[in-house]
Amino acid sequence: MPEVNVTEHLLLNQKKSPMARGQFTHLLNQLILSFKIISREVTKAGLVDVLGFTGEINVQGEEVKKLDEYSNNVLIHRMSRAGVICAMSSEENEGIIEIPAGFPTGDYVLIFDPLDGSSNIEANINIGTIFSVYRRKTPSEQPATLEDLLQQGVNQVAAGYCLYGSSTMMVMTTGSGVHGFTLDPSVGEFLLSHPDIKIPERGSIYSINEGYTRYWDAATREVVDYFKEIDNERKSPYSSRYIGSLVADFHRTLLYGGVFLYPADMRDPKKPKGKLRLMSEANPLSFVAEQAWGLATDGVHRILDIQPTALHQRVPLIIGSPLEVEKVREIYRKHGY
Repeated sequence: MPEVNVTEHLLLNQKKSPMARGQFTHLLNQLILSFKIISREVTKAGLVDVLGFTGEINVQGEEVKKLDEYSNNVLIHRMSRAGVICAMSSEENEGIIEIPAGFPTGDYVLIFDPLDGSSNIEANINIGTIFSVYRRKTPSEQPATLEDLLQQGVNQVAAGYCLYGSSTMMVMTTGSGVHGFTLDPSVGEFLLSHPDIKIPERGSIYSINEGYTRYWDAATREVVDYFKEIDNERKSPYSSRYIGSLVADFHRTLLYGGVFLYPADMRDPKKPKGKLRLMSEANPLSFVAEQAWGLATDGVHRILDIQPTALHQRVPLIIGSPLEVEKVREIYRKHGY
């Protein structure tokens, strides 16, 4: 059977849609090219001066890694010139990223985390780019506004991530299932390697940073205790797996099943919603999860139904197999959430 590359796959699926437009396919192709460029730098990071910190602090108050900065610049540069984007938002930038004067714009907005898990770069652990695409809401003849970016996740028209590790793999959805493509370096193409991904209904792994146990509320502690019990619904304790790179932990959960949790904690009263960003992390991964028959919640609400109020809004995230996520919801409801 002939191998299918990502462009062929996109064109085939777009032909099936009465809303198919060349702008959308061009946007995704420009994203794919950006991923190839970033992958090239990641694979030779130890050989050139792209490891370590830049000395700058990003909008999240975190030190910026050199590869973070490089990846952010690649995405902004390429997508600003694609002619299909009216505005962007990055985890590394405080406000809206506008398209430079003189470049054409389009009907879409792009939100991204340029290099998730970058604290693990020097340890050679999987890192990745997470992305989310929406159609703009304001008239196309007007400048883009926050209204175009602050949309509920349910409005996404595409989302996914590119994982840089032992191989480079892109997982994405355009609203009709989830597909994985692996970069073949011999031909420089992403080839369809994981068609129609479905997360298992029940898994055997829970993923959470248990070093923060003392900062959790009673509901979260009961959730983790449940997964360790012998007499839980699967009649066996779950295995604990935590990489500390969201995109890598989610990718494992998507393929093997189980649940990933990053709950709220009480360490910082200014950040009662935990660490993860709704727009650049939780929404795109939740869209992928639901398209793969999984679930995603903040413990009470469906992630994709949350109305964002700020570009860098944070949210608790429980995501994975439906039976595990529903069990977490049940325990949270029992505690009055």
